[in-house]
Amino acid sequence: MLRPRYLLALLPFLAACGDNQDPGGAAELWDRIHEEDYTSWGRAPGYESTRASSAPHSDQVDIYVNDVVAAALAAGDSLSEWPLDSLIVKDGFTDGGELAIVAAMEKRDAGWFWVEWTDTEAGGDSAKYSGSPSICTDCHSAGSDFVRAFTLP
Repeated sequence: MLRPRYLLALLPFLAACGDNQDPGGAAELWDRIHEEDYTSWGRAPGYESTRASSAPHSDQVDIYVNDVVAAALAAGDSLSEWPLDSLIVKDGFTDGGELAIVAAMEKRDAGWFWVEWTDTEAGGDSAKYSGSPSICTDCHSAGSDFVRAFTLP
């Protein structure tokens, strides 16, 4: 049996392993957001340009929203949740301006599908997290229908 101090030493290593529950779904979403050129989408409210961030997704972030989210925001109707097919993509940069991660969340019939890619050169196969990992859902549960960067209209 491992002693507690050895378990504590292993925690950072185990945390780095990620929780890639759906590699195929992550690769499909990577391909789709790049085919649609997500960086040409509208920006999230309050994220009209790269913004400093204290969130775990990097030191600076850009956040893009697809037309479903943009339409919901523009309609101005009060919503209790984001519509199906809502898709939000976040680019995370180091302090030096280098792209470090791409994270996405997409509203599906079963709820939000989450992905964080850590090797943006490798693309869809570099997902560290995908599916519904607790590291995503636990933090985002404090958000407006799991979206923390901006609120529901």
